[in-house]
Amino acid sequence: MHTIAVLALDHVVAFDLAAPVETFGRTRLPDGRKPYRIRVCGSAPEVVTETFDMRVPYGLDALAEADTVIVPGCSEKAGPPGDDVLDALCAAAARGTRIASVCTGAFILAATGLLDGLAATTHWAAAGPLADLFPAVEVRPDVLYVDNGQFLTSAGAAAGLDLCLHMIRRDLGSAVAADTARLSVMPLEREGGQAQFIVHDQPPAPRGSALEEVLAWLADNADKDVTLDAMAARCGMSQRTFSRRFREQTGTTPLQWMLRARIRRAQYLLETTEHTVERIAEQSGFGSPTAFRERFRRIVGTTPQSYRAAFHGRARQAPTS
Repeated sequence: MHTIAVLALDHVVAFDLAAPVETFGRTRLPDGRKPYRIRVCGSAPEVVTETFDMRVPYGLDALAEADTVIVPGCSEKAGPPGDDVLDALCAAAARGTRIASVCTGAFILAATGLLDGLAATTHWAAAGPLADLFPAVEVRPDVLYVDNGQFLTSAGAAAGLDLCLHMIRRDLGSAVAADTARLSVMPLEREGGQAQFIVHDQPPAPRGSALEEVLAWLADNADKDVTLDAMAARCGMSQRTFSRRFREQTGTTPLQWMLRARIRRAQYLLETTEHTVERIAEQSGFGSPTAFRERFRRIVGTTPQSYRAAFHGRARQAPTS
């Protein structure tokens, strides 16, 4: 089981702390097992958040047992982190522990020196001060999150959810991450920076909508050349009416929805099979391998081969401690 330590300091932003606890806590493997153990830890047994006081059940020594450490953001009232916190983070990093920050938690992580020479992000409103305080850090204010491998940083609180989903996908594959996203009702269609690695689940139609059945049919036929006319006929609508209602209820066009469905199918096949890229292009409805590679790279942000190297087989494995 993979242990996650969530750092709780005085004036921690409550949402920044709760989001990873809830997201990782909801994650389940296909057989129902919990892959993550959550530990909320800090340098004091009680901390003050912006809205309430909170007991902290574990001390900083819990970082020594963690496989991942999450550093939530703190309000301006917090002041600089204590040497005990910085030393514990540096010791964890020296052991190879993965460390991720949410929002202004990047200031705490940067204060350790672990981000020197690396790209990082934080809330856009705090990006300027972060760059001024830590000039050795390459601050990127225009992305949702940055993954440097061992050290990860995210923008605002909502981007912290995206980062958690990204880490779950890295650990366990897209199927587990998608299930976690659905349980958490998380926004998935987000653009920019490393957001291309987020699970791109399709926006559902409202329950009972006339589109609910056709979306299921489209997902089942993502590998086929389904025309807009065939989609509209399936619903008994004109193309114009169908396109308008589709955009109103899903926030995207029918053809863009189908493209995303094909990309998702291709991602699954790249993760779970040894099929060639040419065969996956055909199985995903792209036909031409050239067209598949171009569209995959444009939407996912990397090549099919690079994606497979990063994610193949992880859907069937649990992280080990």
